[in-house]
Amino acid sequence: MNLLTQTWWMTHRRLKALFRQPGVLVITLVQPAVWLFLFGALFKRIVELPGFGAGSYLDYLIPGVVVMNAVSANMWSGMGAIDEIERGTLNRFLVAPIRRSAIVNAGVIEAAVSTIVQSLIIVVLGRLAGAQFPGGLAGVAALLAACVLLGTVFNGLSTAMGLAVRQRETIIGLSIFLLLPLTFLSTAFMAAALMPGWIRHAAAANPVNWAVEIGRTALSASPDWAATARFGGGLLLLALALVALSIRSFRGYQKSI
Repeated sequence: MNLLTQTWWMTHRRLKALFRQPGVLVITLVQPAVWLFLFGALFKRIVELPGFGAGSYLDYLIPGVVVMNAVSANMWSGMGAIDEIERGTLNRFLVAPIRRSAIVNAGVIEAAVSTIVQSLIIVVLGRLAGAQFPGGLAGVAALLAACVLLGTVFNGLSTAMGLAVRQRETIIGLSIFLLLPLTFLSTAFMAAALMPGWIRHAAAANPVNWAVEIGRTALSASPDWAATARFGGGLLLLALALVALSIRSFRGYQKSI
């Protein structure tokens, strides 16, 4: 079988397991729903601050919540790698005539499908709560693409870490260490113009902020497609680098057993 066929069968196996547990997708949406409705109500008057530059905080908040959920959902993929090591499933795949890239590709596609479904649900919840998306379907599609690329970055990082250290505590620690700092060092909740200077500089180099900015401008009435392409290109390069790291980690794991 070629790489495409192997990727298909490995993806099919993962998606079957995913859709057999739809409750997992729903449960993981509880936290972003709380962020959406709690923060949306708590800080709705923040748009009255001079220089904030948005008419509705709910409209402003939704790209941040969608991106934060994409990061959170994909940061745990290393747990799946550890589970497969402990069950012996991964070892059987590694001795079978399956390319390492097919195993990694299947994980990336499963994460992308899960991220898209969850992101769409959050967008719909936001719309039901009264948010407006002047950018229309093209804007939503750009937001989803940014979330998939960002999710691939953190999926690859978590998987590589899981294969390297094989300890759940490390994955949990990595998630806690990265999720909130990267979110608050972005424009997910606060406009860049009102941030301290050092946070603005940190946000400029933060891939989470790149995805938030893509979603925010794409959903606006006047999308900045040049900025979208610039941030999207950065996310694509990072995603390719982390996928390559994952493949290398599989090879490193195989040599260690």
